[in-house]
Amino acid sequence: MRKLLFITVFALMLIGCSRPDATKQVLAKQGYTQIQTHGYGLFSCDEKDTFSTKFTALSPAGVRVSGVVCSGVFKGHTIRFD
Repeated sequence: MRKLLFITVFALMLIGCSRPDATKQVLAKQGYTQIQTHGYGLFSCDEKDTFSTKFTALSPAGVRVSGVVCSGVFKGHTIRFD
């Protein structure tokens, strides 16, 4: 029972650490289109980043890309590509 509770709390914490709307805004400002978010990007960002959201999109050059947008409370956004 204790293990199930821990897993549930951990899963809920991960869901809260993803910002799909902010990710779409950041990528759209850079010229990306057809943006799809895919939830939390575990181990994809620096330890100073609070939020991590995986994505796929069409780049301004027309190439399909995937990666993660990292952000923190007191810092801007960083786009990292796979």
